[in-house]
Amino acid sequence: MNRSNYFNYIEQELNTLSYRIKIRGKINLLDLNIYSETFFAELISQLLKCNLKNINVIKQNTEGIDLIDEENKIIAQVSSTCTKQKIENSLAKKIFKDYPGYHFKFIAIAGDADKLRSNTFKNPHSAIFSSDDDIYDIKSLLNLVLNLQIKNQRELYEFIRDELGKNIDMVKVDTNLASIINILSKENLSMVADSPEINPFEIMRKIEFNNLLSVQPTIDDYKVYYSKLDEKYKEFDKQGANKSLSVLSVMRKQYNKLIVNTQEPYEIFFSIIDNVVEVIKNSKNYIEIPYEELEMCVSILVVDAFIRCKIFKNPEGYDYVVTR
Repeated sequence: MNRSNYFNYIEQELNTLSYRIKIRGKINLLDLNIYSETFFAELISQLLKCNLKNINVIKQNTEGIDLIDEENKIIAQVSSTCTKQKIENSLAKKIFKDYPGYHFKFIAIAGDADKLRSNTFKNPHSAIFSSDDDIYDIKSLLNLVLNLQIKNQRELYEFIRDELGKNIDMVKVDTNLASIINILSKENLSMVADSPEINPFEIMRKIEFNNLLSVQPTIDDYKVYYSKLDEKYKEFDKQGANKSLSVLSVMRKQYNKLIVNTQEPYEIFFSIIDNVVEVIKNSKNYIEIPYEELEMCVSILVVDAFIRCKIFKNPEGYDYVVTR
């Protein structure tokens, strides 16, 4: 599963970085600590949905405090020292007089913070701080990663890959999904007209029934390709009896997995697109095309699966075809 691959990669890279910072600190090599401030600013921002920046960009030579988000009123300390004294020293900094009402977060990048969370800390400037909720270490950050939606996990994986290391080492295999994308990507889709055989009233009924009005523009954009894709599926099936069925089954499987997490319907719809894109990108037989074209072709497949009753529930009496 992509979720497992993404998490395993992120876990490996963060723990490796933490271990290197710890070992290099013992021999007084502190360059990784400095570079890690900006890295963890982006990492924490993605995990906590904030916008942390290196505070020295805003206020030079700020001792003991590393990161700040003025919009969300957060101040953070990134440290390889994971002790009660270190946290209290940070909370005692005069900077909190300049930023009253700010939330303080402590990020331990080389150590286990479990024992610290049960402590009581001196907080002379009354910064907003909870030892239970505002002390992070690599383990607690990974727990946040584990519970991210697949789209956000992928974004985090791409960020960490760019910063820290190589791609996930996956064994790639041929997929029928990639094959149909290879076929569809060669078509001139700008010449496609509406598909007269589909019933727009019935499709609208299904959109409303599944609370997908926010997705309607996407469905309207891509439902016009129903006839063209149907034509390509028929050509594809000449290579094997279950080719198109297997493609539709992948999208059905993605839908069934996503509904377990009780996401909003629109999130499920776009997550199916994202997940199918990743399956194709990791297929051995995928002929690479620009990402925008790949996403467009996959959107055509997913909208078609929606119309064909493969994903989302059908209202009573749903019949998407005008004539048979």
